[in-house]
Amino acid sequence: MLAQEVIRAKRDGGALSDAQIQHFVRGLVDGSWSEGQVAALGMAVFLRGMDRAECVALTQAMMRSGRVMSWPDMPGPVLDKHSSGGVGDKVSLMLAPLVAACGGYVPMISGRGLGHTGGTRDKFDAIPGYSCTPSPELLNRVVREVGCAVIGQTGDLAPADGRFYATRDVTATVESVPLITASILSKKLAAGLQGLAMDVKCGNGAFADTPEMAQQLAASIVEVANGAGLPTRALITDMNQVLGREVGNALEMQEAIRYLKGEGARDARLHEVTLALGAEMLLLGGLAQSQAEALAKLQQALDSGAAAERFARMVAGLGGPVDLLERPNAYLAAAPVIVPAPALQSGRLTAMQTRDIGIAIVELGGGRRKASDSIDFRVGLSAMRALGDEVRAGEPLAFVHAADAAAAQRVVAQLQQVCHLSEAGSAWSAKSAILARVG
Repeated sequence: MLAQEVIRAKRDGGALSDAQIQHFVRGLVDGSWSEGQVAALGMAVFLRGMDRAECVALTQAMMRSGRVMSWPDMPGPVLDKHSSGGVGDKVSLMLAPLVAACGGYVPMISGRGLGHTGGTRDKFDAIPGYSCTPSPELLNRVVREVGCAVIGQTGDLAPADGRFYATRDVTATVESVPLITASILSKKLAAGLQGLAMDVKCGNGAFADTPEMAQQLAASIVEVANGAGLPTRALITDMNQVLGREVGNALEMQEAIRYLKGEGARDARLHEVTLALGAEMLLLGGLAQSQAEALAKLQQALDSGAAAERFARMVAGLGGPVDLLERPNAYLAAAPVIVPAPALQSGRLTAMQTRDIGIAIVELGGGRRKASDSIDFRVGLSAMRALGDEVRAGEPLAFVHAADAAAAQRVVAQLQQVCHLSEAGSAWSAKSAILARVG
């Protein structure tokens, strides 16, 4: 079978057979498909789509392309959460230890940044010494002893997806429902889960920028996952603004640590999304019988410090500093240049072009232009204003953290363009960040 004939079949709108899909997945792993051919098929799927049977076949083939985990004799349910990607989305950083503190076991396989969105793997890579690629034995031990381990996609876990994911990131083929579905679920099925909560972002900072696409993606993931034997529910959540107040790898880790420790007021939208997804995980795992009970358990795990304690043990267990929570500034690198982005006029912040903010972080060095790029963990935005905030002229919309003054000023100008201020005192009512539930 020739790679170019498989590409041609999809280019012309045909449905790929199981044999053609398996040939492609083998080629991803053994290198018999060139980078150009992988990119070409990705673009053909992006333009022509895949039906549900093709998506299931691709998901299962990529899942079987490497090791499939199992968790025999685990004393509690094996659960996970995944996000379709947003700007400032650091929910996973808090959610894994939160659910662990409530009796779940969370072996979270995380990805790198994709397109304009940040990656959980990159945020943990900002911690010196933390191993996102532990041995299977170490991973098993940390999950069993601590209850959670957030790691990166290892070379032997859905390796076909690892290569395809990196190529999609740099060839403008990210926003494809079947490819997003197969990428997410191949890793989650390989992780041996018993329940999955999916966070489908919707809005101008998400891959699903319309409610219709978000509903399509959520339904695709729930149907394919449940069809493959993995109980799954999805929440559609708002991504028309940055989630939380920090954007950038080390900065988001700082915000997650403050959240877990209860330092300062927790961002309301970030808290709402974190607890809502945690509740779905507890319900899937039988750790709560109602949403009210699940929310109460999660809040207690936060208030008691149990979630923070699990986070600290996970970091230490995977090679990071034992005192990261006590001294985050000693370990999380800071940018040499930090400048305010002043508002050009007074008014209420009523809209932001969230995707452009994510692109600005990439341009600062906080994301990748091509798969081989290294990341500057220091850069990003802090103290980002939320929609509904009133700002006076000259007050900061955010603080820009950059490697040099020129880069900082470029992002200051970009922020001033993408943050839209209406008249001061204009009507505003906050809306829930949870838009819909699927499954």
